[in-house]
Order: sequence, then C-alpha cells, then structure tokens
Amino acid sequence: MKTPSILSALLAMLLAGSAAAADAPATRGAGKIAVRTCHLPGAEGALRCLAVPVPLDYAKSDARGLNIHVTIAPAYREGAKADPLFVLAGGPGQAGSEVIVLLPTALKRVRATRDIVFIDQRGTGLSGKLDCEDKPEHETMSDAELEAEVKRCIGASRTPFAAYTTANAARDIEEVRRALGYGKINVWGGSYGTRLGQAYARAYPASVRALILDGVAAPDQVIPAGGRDGQAALDKLFEQCARDAGCNKAYPNLRAEFDSLAARAEGGLSLSIADPRTAQPVTFRMTGQRFTGTVHSILYSPADARRLPFLIHSAWQGRWEPFIARHNVGGDFAGEGGTAYLMHLAVVCAEDVPRMTPALMKEDAALLTRALAERMPDMCKTMKVPAVPYAAPVPIEAPVLLLSGALDPVTPPRRAESAARHMTHARHLVVANAGHGVSQLGCAPRLLREFLDAPSATLDAKCLAEIPAPTFQLGSAGPQP
Repeated sequence: MKTPSILSALLAMLLAGSAAAADAPATRGAGKIAVRTCHLPGAEGALRCLAVPVPLDYAKSDARGLNIHVTIAPAYREGAKADPLFVLAGGPGQAGSEVIVLLPTALKRVRATRDIVFIDQRGTGLSGKLDCEDKPEHETMSDAELEAEVKRCIGASRTPFAAYTTANAARDIEEVRRALGYGKINVWGGSYGTRLGQAYARAYPASVRALILDGVAAPDQVIPAGGRDGQAALDKLFEQCARDAGCNKAYPNLRAEFDSLAARAEGGLSLSIADPRTAQPVTFRMTGQRFTGTVHSILYSPADARRLPFLIHSAWQGRWEPFIARHNVGGDFAGEGGTAYLMHLAVVCAEDVPRMTPALMKEDAALLTRALAERMPDMCKTMKVPAVPYAAPVPIEAPVLLLSGALDPVTPPRRAESAARHMTHARHLVVANAGHGVSQLGCAPRLLREFLDAPSATLDAKCLAEIPAPTFQLGSAGPQP
C-alpha cells in the first residue's frame, strides 16, 4: 500500500520488466495460449511469460477484452507438486512482474518444489498499466498543483475505471488458473494482495488449497484512513530512540523537532539546497504532504526507520539534503515500475472512500495520513466510479498463515487479528522487529515452505524471535555497527 514516485506524493500515505525470446512449450493446460521464454529484472535465469485474455467487463458477453500478463518461475526440481503458488502484489497498483525480486529471497525454498506464478493485476505492470506521467516540475509544485495534475491525468483517460475492481481481479485469477490447467492453488498475498487473496478465496473456495497473507488488510479496513496505525508506528520509534542510550544522547528532543518540522512544512517551505542527485544548487518545495508522506514511507521498513531520527534532526538543523535524498529514492529507482496511480484510484475510490464516514475520519485523524484522506473524496469525484457495496465477509475454510510485523505502520497485527475472525483455520505469526513485510526475513522463507507442504501441521515459529532490531543511525556515516 505504498506508491514511491513524485506524483504519488498525493498517494504515498496509503500502500516492469522486459520480455523476450522464443516460444516455449505451454505450461500444463495452457492450450492455445502462447508461452514464451522471458527475462525480467530481479530474476536470474529465464522465466516463462504469457498473456491470458479476459473480458474487461464480465457482465457483458460482448465486452472488449484485455490481456492479463502472467510470469511463471518453474519449480527447480523435476516432478513439481501439482499445486503452485500464485503471488499477488500490493498497492493497489503494484504488478506481480515488479515483485520478481521475491524469488531469490522469500520464495526460494518454495520454488524448489512448486511453480511460482506472478500475476500482473488488470491495470498494473504489463496488464495495461493505468498510469500518469511523472514530470521533473512536480518537485516544485504545491500540493494543490499536484492534485490538479492528477485530475488532468484522470480527465485525459478514456479508461472505464469501474471495471478495475478487486472482484474483477479475483475473477481474472480464476481465469489464469483455468488457462494454465492447475487444480487447487496456493496463494501468497502481500499488503493489498492480501485483500485480493481473501476475495479470491471467498469467490472460488474450491480452487484454493492454502493462503499465506503477509501484511494483512482486514476486510473492514479503509485504505486512506490509516492515521492511527501510522502514528502508532511513529510513536514506537520515538520510544525506542528514547530507550537507546546512543540515540537518546544524539537526539534528546526528537519528538519536539519532528513536531516543529511538520508544522513548518504544513505551510510550505522553499528550500535552497545542493541537489542530492547532482550537488548543484536547486530550489525544492517541501509541502506538508511530502514531509508526512516521506516519514510514513520510511516507517514501512525498520532498517529505514532507524535512520529517521538522523534525518529529522538534520532537517531541524537546516540540513535538508539527507531527508530529500530519502524522499527521492522511490522516484529515482522506480524506473518503469511503481504503482499504477489510476488503477490505485479506481480501486480505492470505489471500495474505500465510500466507507470514509465522518466518524471514521474523526477516529483516525492522525498527522501522517490526514491530509491525503481529506483530499481523497474530492479526487474521487473526478474518477466517477460507482461505489462497490461492502459485503460482510463469509468464512474462509482453507488453511491460512497470517504474517504481521509489530512495527508495521499500515497493516499492524490488529488488522490480521480482525481478518482472522472470518477464517476457520488461521495461524497468526507476529515478528517483533519487523515492519511491513515478513516473508523475506530470517527463517520466514523456510516456514513458508513448511506451511505449504503441510498446511494443517503444527508450525514451530520460535525462530522468528531471533530476527534482530536494526541499529540507529547516529551520524552521516550510517547506522551503528
């Protein structure tokens, strides 16, 4: 639930590749669908890519279609198990082809015996990405000007945004499963992918063997209204710094410095600095949303969060370059990837914003997400998508492994606990020193494999407690040893 580039300053407080080469034999029951060898960033060696045609609107038999891009990482061993692992990325707006980097980390052990299937959800990545152009001048714009840019982008698109819903994406998954000839499948979802995974399991229970949900979005969770969770993560960071002798000595007034910077950024700051990219003089516009959005994104990773006291203190002293360099990271390294803005809005405007009641906004009115949450309803008027009625969740019968980081600023353990109330066979693992994403840490990759091999067996997860807390950064040289 995170969007990294400059234009996404309006979205960042929530949650690509190249293909090539010769035809390869179709996978299982792919039938007449052409499967080709392909190479994607983040993966060593060749993969298999294909496009599965689906209707844009399942309610219309004559509706025009679109192609869902699918990437298959075949199991390493011959005689792979019949039940593959389907991977659903986050956002909404992230593509499966953009999380191929999970293969050598979180999914390496699973891939030994199972095919890994990455799906680019409709409107993302190589499945007709719904995006806005990122321009250098966005850096100097105010929040209002950025909002106008997004509205112009929306108005220039002729895409029927109402077709880009979680329910349709779940039906696409079923079409992919059938096209590939698989029987029951396993599902791994991260962040928004956990919402999609739950929707798929409820719509097609006979197709699901087991689910792994990492950074769990509860069925009743409203994505833009995440202030309470973000503030809790920030408060924990301040408390941890105060308890750490080195951090407390270096930054004894950290909370007050943060409050001062947030108040100043709220009115907009014109900063004359040395560009962190080029070292040339440049004027940078620091707005309230840019400041709080950057802080919120930093909190996703504990290793990143332990640098935040240094960034705050440096900015408070007038040296903004380190903070702005961190702000630039998403845009500088996103390349052709990154969240599909318009697809993100299509989902959130139809499924979340209609549930942003005054009572919820009052309860969740915290600094890190307040500005965006207040702007979203007006932006959604431009999208003109009908509200998707909230449906009370029916129980999920398949075994589910829920993974949470105690320091997660967007899907903390309480969200997984809420989701588990609607699951018959759920196991929830909480990692004390983890943030938004657990699967790639410590012994977690081994536990994923063990769970999929025997979803109903007891899982010894004591090893997750051995994942250490990163050290704080106390100076320009970087984190302590």
